[in-house]
Amino acid sequence: MAMAKTCLTMERLQMLCDRFPQANLAVLGDFFLDDYWILDKDLSEISIETGLEAYQVVGTRKSPGAAGTVTSILRSLDANVRAVSFCGDDGNGFELRRALTRLQVNLEHFYTFADRFTPTYMKPMLRKDGIETELSRMDTKNRQPLGSQKESQIIQGLRATLPHIHTVLITDQVQERNCGVVTDAVRAEVAQLAGHNPGTLFLVDSREHMHLFKNVILKFNITEAKRALNNTQPDDTPGLAFELGRQLFEQHHKPVIITRGEQGIQVTDQNGSILVPAFPVSGPTDIVGAGDSVMASMGTALSIGATLQEAAEIGVVTSSIIIQQIGTTGTASRQQVLQRFQEYSQFIHSQPDPAR
Repeated sequence: MAMAKTCLTMERLQMLCDRFPQANLAVLGDFFLDDYWILDKDLSEISIETGLEAYQVVGTRKSPGAAGTVTSILRSLDANVRAVSFCGDDGNGFELRRALTRLQVNLEHFYTFADRFTPTYMKPMLRKDGIETELSRMDTKNRQPLGSQKESQIIQGLRATLPHIHTVLITDQVQERNCGVVTDAVRAEVAQLAGHNPGTLFLVDSREHMHLFKNVILKFNITEAKRALNNTQPDDTPGLAFELGRQLFEQHHKPVIITRGEQGIQVTDQNGSILVPAFPVSGPTDIVGAGDSVMASMGTALSIGATLQEAAEIGVVTSSIIIQQIGTTGTASRQQVLQRFQEYSQFIHSQPDPAR
């Protein structure tokens, strides 16, 4: 096992970042609306009818979530995106479509299904003394199977999109099997397309169904990787992530990415396993979107010719930018990535040589 020093140079990173606008990606999966409601604690009233506290809404923020978060980060990096998904014929669907249109996402195969909800995370944010604290989230999800006709539309959309893109990023967010975009039938189509199109990258992040995917690059967090292998060892077991990466690569025969939070990103392929250390940031952080930033930035980098380790270095740099943005869908520009990499490179080269 090995811990990586940077393999990127500023010149190489600049060249890769210059290519980002040439990257064409499809995002297949569950697009949610992140609906933030800002509640002012100082304005709260007591309901005459119930005697309960009535929170007063003083502002809202609406942004694409889940696969939409991946898409927002892709667009902030200037990559081109085609969405393959659906929303409901409702107000949240209108807001989600409007937000994606503002991002200049291709919505040719982003369908509106009248009998489905637009998946939504409603996030009350209680503001007191200028500080926002997130209260219990309220989720709107579809809990009935998608159905074969809608599955066929998704599959046809993916097939039609394939000639126009380099990479497919798959975000399987809905835990209830067959109730989101990535149903068993869609997953089988992904495996077939990935097997028949070796020049196209397929990168998957799935909350519950990672073990069902074939012929694709897999992105886990450490908990998901342990669950996939029925491993019950503590997360801090020495060498655990290296062993998980090795076993998962042997099972799937495709590169494996394991995000390890403050430790960094573990990448494993036929050349072995390497830990790319994280960049420690100071001040408040919000880890929501960190995994999505790894999907977006690594997917973009890989699609324009970066190696797996180079992509992971771009991933840790980008995620360090995203987690410093509190209570919102974080984004990262190419210029921010370049600036943060200078700091990251200095940090890495100031660390003791792990080989000694």
